[in-house]
Amino acid sequence: MRVLAAMSGGVDSAVAAARAAEAGHDVTGVHLALSANPQSFRTGARGCCTIEDSRDARRAADVIGIPFYVWDLAERFREDVVEDFVAEYEAGRTPNPCLRCNEKIKFAALLDKALALGFDAVCTGHYATVVNREDGTRELHRASDAAKDQSYVLGVLDARQLAHAMFPLGDTLTSKDEIREEAERRGLAVAKKPDSHDICFIADGDTQGFLAGRLGTSEGDIVDEDGRKLGTHEGAHGFTIGQRKGLRIGHPAPDGKPRYVLDISPVDNTVTVGPADSLDVAGLTAVKPRWCGAAPAGPGTYTAQLRAHGGETEVSAEPAADGAELRVRFTEPVRGVAPGQAIVLYDGTRVIGSATIATTERARPAGVGPA
Repeated sequence: MRVLAAMSGGVDSAVAAARAAEAGHDVTGVHLALSANPQSFRTGARGCCTIEDSRDARRAADVIGIPFYVWDLAERFREDVVEDFVAEYEAGRTPNPCLRCNEKIKFAALLDKALALGFDAVCTGHYATVVNREDGTRELHRASDAAKDQSYVLGVLDARQLAHAMFPLGDTLTSKDEIREEAERRGLAVAKKPDSHDICFIADGDTQGFLAGRLGTSEGDIVDEDGRKLGTHEGAHGFTIGQRKGLRIGHPAPDGKPRYVLDISPVDNTVTVGPADSLDVAGLTAVKPRWCGAAPAGPGTYTAQLRAHGGETEVSAEPAADGAELRVRFTEPVRGVAPGQAIVLYDGTRVIGSATIATTERARPAGVGPA
């Protein structure tokens, strides 16, 4: 196949491109310039899309022996990922920009351009597996190595996008150290390069500072579940559901136990805090479902993952009749579920699909103590 390999400048995408070429595919490397004003150098494991990353990707492509290009998708990335991230926080939700990037950039803007140029597939360094069925359809599954699995952030891929996706790292039981050793054997200079962490477009890791710069500061109240004022803050966008640290409440709770962010109201700029058991959620409604194949025909029992590095929990889920919503009930209450997060459904190792959490149902009403 003619394969377009997305090369970030890191070790995973470089090894993925090398494996695709070694498998006999006609591979072309491409680095996505996603920053309008890229810095010359990264800050350790923070940031990406720097000039250094572009050069690292080019050097890797030269060693592999494949053509290499840089495509400028900075404006599309700003609109679909960065501005969406800011708008979600402004609305009191907690987004995952990695999912949005996979949905809107790598497997939409990039894939569309690749197909228009005659490529058959887009290759990335994600740890996930694509299974080809006898009927010609494809399924997305967890990586063979569960410790490195990244299927959660790929749960936004629909059947069309999955049909043109290639993940050469997903079906091998190799540790990250072994991937680095493979890169070194192949002569790839990125073998010892640190992995990127945190949000790629917030290079210093200061998400609250980034949002304050975009949204400004606005003093609001921190209240308990009964509405009693406990303190003030400089912007509700600086908080996330389940947050414990940085609440700056002047006096302790009556029971002496820690308090957590339970709710964020951007309308009146209020943050509600309370005890840990008030974070327990019994069910939720999610919107904008995206299915990695046909949508479920009715209710079903699945496992669900709520965070990129979180565990699985058993749920019952059913799409609404109009297909616009997904209704989910947890077998056992789960803690710290925030609107804006993605819920990804699994049947065993297979990814069924994902949706964006809109509302949650608490396991116990606000202000009601445990039985």
